[in-house]
Amino acid sequence: MSPRLAAADADASLIDGPYAFLRLALSILIGTVGSVGMWAVVVVLPAVQAEFGVDRADASLPYTLTMAGFAVGNLMIGRFVDRLGIFRPMVCAAIALAAGFVLAGLSQNLLQFALAQGVLIGIGTAATFGPLIADVSHWFRRHRGIAVAGAATGNYAAGVIWPILIKYGLENGGWRGSYIGIGIAVLVLMVPLALLLRRRLPEGESVLVTAGKGARYEVRPINLSPRALQVLLAIAGVGCCVAMSMPQVHIVAYCADLGYGVARGAEMLSLMLAGGIVSRLASGALADRIGGVKTLLIGSVLQGLALVFYIPFDGLTSLYLVSLLFGLAQGGIVPSYAIIVREYLPAREAGERVGIVIMATIVGMALGGWLSGLVYDLTGSYRAAFVNGIAWNVLNVAIMLFILSRGRREAVPA
Repeated sequence: MSPRLAAADADASLIDGPYAFLRLALSILIGTVGSVGMWAVVVVLPAVQAEFGVDRADASLPYTLTMAGFAVGNLMIGRFVDRLGIFRPMVCAAIALAAGFVLAGLSQNLLQFALAQGVLIGIGTAATFGPLIADVSHWFRRHRGIAVAGAATGNYAAGVIWPILIKYGLENGGWRGSYIGIGIAVLVLMVPLALLLRRRLPEGESVLVTAGKGARYEVRPINLSPRALQVLLAIAGVGCCVAMSMPQVHIVAYCADLGYGVARGAEMLSLMLAGGIVSRLASGALADRIGGVKTLLIGSVLQGLALVFYIPFDGLTSLYLVSLLFGLAQGGIVPSYAIIVREYLPAREAGERVGIVIMATIVGMALGGWLSGLVYDLTGSYRAAFVNGIAWNVLNVAIMLFILSRGRREAVPA
């Protein structure tokens, strides 16, 4: 056997092997640490508002810019990951996050705080989601679904862990001390973890085409051009996340309107996130058996049903149960887009294409949060806002059914 084929066989043996699962574990840890950028600003918002003396709308600007930076970062960093691998972009993201938290902690006005959030923290956080998921997908074939879903759970795990730590920091050192401490912790934790991800498969998965006894990995055939499929996935991402944002963004306010209080709404949100972690892992395992499109379709249908249940069931116990059901339904939807990209589109473009779809889902969350508020202002009730979310969810289901109908049975080489 030639040295080149021997190297190819060695690299092929890494796929779905112990090293691949080690990378998955490291990616979950990195996601849990780096995703603090999405949750910290939410926790410190009241303290920041009080210190800078602004109203609630102005105090929400840092969160808006953070999500904008997160959306752009998923696309921008995804392109770099396609060319450079995950290691160098992740180190740069860790530095950006650390600098962003320290500068935000030292900010003298709301604008400085918001810019640190949007430019440094938002973009830095993005590296720990879409680009990290795309990188993990290269190391799995049989277990790609569970791997992608597992990597995505770091984002939700951060939403469970970091708010507790930040709340403790607020009580003992204030929001500025908490932010500076987070910046130091992110740098200390993320850089060593990123160093363990330096190894790369030569040219992504291209080495696997000739590896083994003549075996060839294949992409799934579909009667759609790559561009058309990408556009459809982006539109579907907006649709599902407009629907998803209704409970996630407004459940606390909804509970307050019903007279149950803000604390009850916060508990329901935590319950959604916990259910989302379970959902992501279960959906990943399911995708390994039936594929990403069918898995996303099931999740989207269940999400729509959960939204329907919110309308008649508004008792306290019922809302807890429906919120858990909603979390169990929606958690696996966003990672399924990454699985679909890897099933139908070129591996060498995974970072950029996953980034585009993730960016579309973030746009959907932002749009949906605003639309739900607008519908509430116009109608004076969240009932119409739930109906609006259901309508956008139907759009997502329709697109998934169309993509499923365009599949072909014949094999297409990678």
